[in-house]
Amino acid sequence: MSELPRGNQGPVDQPITHHGPPGGGAGRVLLAAAIVLLLVAVAGGTTWWMYSRDPAPTSNSAVPARSPSASTCPGVKLRVVAAPEIAPVVSAAAKTLDDDPAKPCDPVEVVAEEPGLTVANAAKPDVWIPSSSAWLGIANAGGAAFTAEGKPLAHSPIMLAAPVAVTTSIAKGDQTSWAQLTGALAAGRLPAVTMPDAQASTTGLLSVYGVNAAMARTTPDAGIAQLRALTLRSRLAEATADPTKLMSRIAQQWNTNGVVYDVGVFPTTEQQLRTYQQGKHTVQLKGAFPADGQVEADYPFAVAKNNQDIELTAQLRAAITRSSLTKAGFRPAPLPNTLPLPTQPKQLLAMATMWSEYKSLSTQVLLLIDASGSMNKKITAPGGGSTTRAGLLRESGRFAAELFAEDTTVGMWYFGQPTPTSPPHKEVVSYGPITAPVNGKTRREALAKAMVDYRAADNSGTPLYKTVLDGVAEMREKVSPGTVTLVVVLTDGEDGESTFKMTQAQFMTKLAAEQDPSRPVPVLALGYGPDVDMNALTAMSEATGGKAFPATNPADLSSAIAKAFLAAHAPR
Repeated sequence: MSELPRGNQGPVDQPITHHGPPGGGAGRVLLAAAIVLLLVAVAGGTTWWMYSRDPAPTSNSAVPARSPSASTCPGVKLRVVAAPEIAPVVSAAAKTLDDDPAKPCDPVEVVAEEPGLTVANAAKPDVWIPSSSAWLGIANAGGAAFTAEGKPLAHSPIMLAAPVAVTTSIAKGDQTSWAQLTGALAAGRLPAVTMPDAQASTTGLLSVYGVNAAMARTTPDAGIAQLRALTLRSRLAEATADPTKLMSRIAQQWNTNGVVYDVGVFPTTEQQLRTYQQGKHTVQLKGAFPADGQVEADYPFAVAKNNQDIELTAQLRAAITRSSLTKAGFRPAPLPNTLPLPTQPKQLLAMATMWSEYKSLSTQVLLLIDASGSMNKKITAPGGGSTTRAGLLRESGRFAAELFAEDTTVGMWYFGQPTPTSPPHKEVVSYGPITAPVNGKTRREALAKAMVDYRAADNSGTPLYKTVLDGVAEMREKVSPGTVTLVVVLTDGEDGESTFKMTQAQFMTKLAAEQDPSRPVPVLALGYGPDVDMNALTAMSEATGGKAFPATNPADLSSAIAKAFLAAHAPR
């Protein structure tokens, strides 16, 4: 990590006077009314429950930060709202336009405000300089009317910052990754990670976008990618930090260890980090660029449709010089390899909504694995080769064990009846926290090993229905507030050839009789093989508020579990 990361900016003392076509392409796309429904559809109608001092010597102390965005001085001719980090530069430029210092009000009033607050405020400014062009699309979709004039005033990439003592574990030089951050936090190698509010701040909004883009590179399955992104969300020390206040809080600290454990790693703009580094602070910070999901703030100069003083507006834009911006730590051009913004605002907002309203719920899972003879039937493997249902299930389980979060409590049964006197099922991994030890290994490792060692016994009967009834009864006693309790069944869907055999009608009657709405235990069923009885599995799952999925490749189980967990943690 370099203390003054990559440059590419030489002060040029001319005003920025681009007059290209209006920007803010995302601002012309209509915002969908019900963003949260994006993930509810995954459930398919089921009921799954699934920022010392101000950061700059030329800080925001010269710029009022308040909400709402309405002017408090009647003599103001032009009301300007700017992102907090660029507001001091804009305010200094506005001061040069004051032709009569004796007047109680300057002609241009500049207010520092996070973009999300500006969007939420009913009173809109004459000129808006948010920290991302994405906000223009979001505001315009909500009924505002802003047009970006020319190119953005400045750029500032998002970096992952931390006290120097932490940086060597997550970065090489000035490069790191969201995936590396997530992995280090999940493995306990990082004490804390803090994120800004994804629905109010640009750093938060874009960081969530970067995390999701990074995780999408790790798997072709969108559900698994999103679940991996939420792995980071579920472990945050704080998810709604104000970027400016967070930097001020750190600047006031004298104990580096306190910052390491209370704040840890956090995303911030390069400009805000540079401004901090120029101060004489006890706690030193360094940053690195997340290469697998590089995003950046840009600062469009947006003019409201009802702006009544176009001449003063033009004068203000001309007064904001490139040299003043580069001196303040901004870049005049984008950083290479920066991710383009989604064309539709709702794409960013859907991610931010899921992230911000994520429900921290502990998960309780009982895995029921079919170890009967029918699982040894030959099927066509992905790619055209030959395998068995058991072989496919074995590969699936190996991947699925990696998905469970650290707050998961889990156990595993095999079911099958090799002899008439055999029980319908047996416990192969005891029920308990996934991080707890089991015979010298973590329970996660024990699960993975059990799946690698899994074999189905020839000529073994399939007491599927009896096992499901027992599993649901077992887990119902464990249901408690703030938890997601699931039974996950992996089978070919056929009950038979055992002393516990029953008809589907008998099973459904018993299953219905045992349902308790106050203690729901949804059954997530995954059916293996081309001739799997999906009708039976679907009926079983839907009766409990769960869902059934067919499995044709090893990723299907991970995908199904991801969908179930996403639905459980989705905002409502």
